[in-house]
Amino acid sequence: MGFRIGVADVRLTYHLRPMYTRISTGPSRSALTAIPIFSDAPALPARHARAPGAAEAMRTFKGEVGETVTLGHMMMVGAGRRADLTLATVRTLGARLVRALDRVGATAVRLESAASLAQGRDRRFEAGQAFGEAIAIANWRMDAFDGTATKREPRRPRLSVDADDREFADGMARGLSIGASVNEARRIAATPPNVCTPDWVAAQCRALARAYGMRCSVIPYAKAKALGMGGLTAVGRGSAHKPCLVLLEHRPRSISRPARGRHLVLVGKTITYDTGGYSLKVNNGMKGMKYDKCGGAAVIGAMHAIASLRLPLHVTALLPAAENMVSDDSYRPDDIITMHNGVTVEVTNTDAEGRLVLADALSWACRELEPTAIVDMATLTGGVVTALGKFSAGYFCVDDGLRERVEEAARATGEKVWQLPLWPEHREYMRAQHADIINSNPSREAHPIQGAAFLAYFVDAGVPWAHVDIAGVSSSETPSDLCVPGPTGWGVRLLTSIAERMA
Repeated sequence: MGFRIGVADVRLTYHLRPMYTRISTGPSRSALTAIPIFSDAPALPARHARAPGAAEAMRTFKGEVGETVTLGHMMMVGAGRRADLTLATVRTLGARLVRALDRVGATAVRLESAASLAQGRDRRFEAGQAFGEAIAIANWRMDAFDGTATKREPRRPRLSVDADDREFADGMARGLSIGASVNEARRIAATPPNVCTPDWVAAQCRALARAYGMRCSVIPYAKAKALGMGGLTAVGRGSAHKPCLVLLEHRPRSISRPARGRHLVLVGKTITYDTGGYSLKVNNGMKGMKYDKCGGAAVIGAMHAIASLRLPLHVTALLPAAENMVSDDSYRPDDIITMHNGVTVEVTNTDAEGRLVLADALSWACRELEPTAIVDMATLTGGVVTALGKFSAGYFCVDDGLRERVEEAARATGEKVWQLPLWPEHREYMRAQHADIINSNPSREAHPIQGAAFLAYFVDAGVPWAHVDIAGVSSSETPSDLCVPGPTGWGVRLLTSIAERMA
């Protein structure tokens, strides 16, 4: 079964490699054999030890993670110290391996001794999934907008991957599928604002629904206004491309026993471009604001994964999509707007727009969808970047059960989260002089918490809810083992894992 790999907008010479158009699982007669070698136990399997040049290569091979030496149809791959083996190691190895395969022009590879990359026999599937995810995610670039002056070579048509352990190979196939969903999120995130408008987002969701048997519907601007969605309509009304709320529903015929009666709702901030509005961004601060839709892109990617994996759980995604522009009809600081649930908001900062569109979506979800859990994801605050850097997302959750699922999913996927407090005092901190609440306190105190405290006014008491602020992890300006510069697709694997744990 093949999985089409998505595409990253980079201009670094290091990343001008062709890479692969398609990666699939399955045996191939022409496969290159890749063999993991541990630095603290450097040894080749007996049948390969006598290969020409093997003894000499082993004398200089250090076994560092991702280090490779190719001898004919054999590639030695460093796996680091066996004692240090983790899923993060496996992901790094997979990412570096796919780039090494591209460099030597390989079209097929078979991983031998694959079980050695698992922390115990019962974790071979898990290790295979991590390996497959890494291969898919590392094999990504944004070339959809390459023109006649591009220096990039065409992609290689295909890479076939296989493993000598069945459980590892099955996990690898699943990992490739999830990795393709991550890359779908990256494709949407990297699409420029002259293409990606709220209507374009809706069209992408409709296409996804048709392809995977989901339902898609759209609440357009006029209806949103009639429904009292004052936040969504205020943020987007200054743009020629009016806002909308997109609903994407995965409702399989068969629901697992643990998932019966459960309804997971995912909400993603989908600001297709953010100028800051009348609180205009300065000092080139607008550059990269196409990534302000990364929360929504992650939710779309997660729905892609949930549907393609056919998870037996009812899941609905809400994507409040808007473009925050400046015009004679834009909302202003000092405006007072009434939200979907009747809460009035005094606008202090039009660049704190994401929480306004999320708030209407959260309120509508509580009123119309009867959720048993809500997780929202957003590039919400610069404060969370100051607090946690590029190392972790910040999250807020006061429900013990949902908090446990979020943290379990973070450990499993390697998408790190760190809980920040959300106390009644924080909610009171958002009180306004002339309305119920303000959308941003002029003080920078508790800055990342302000967004969560604001959103808490729009989630019904008793509904388990988690808010995940991905402002620091959603994109990167420097390359890593897994990702080229650009959007990372962060959150797709986390949300998918949360859904799996509920199913």
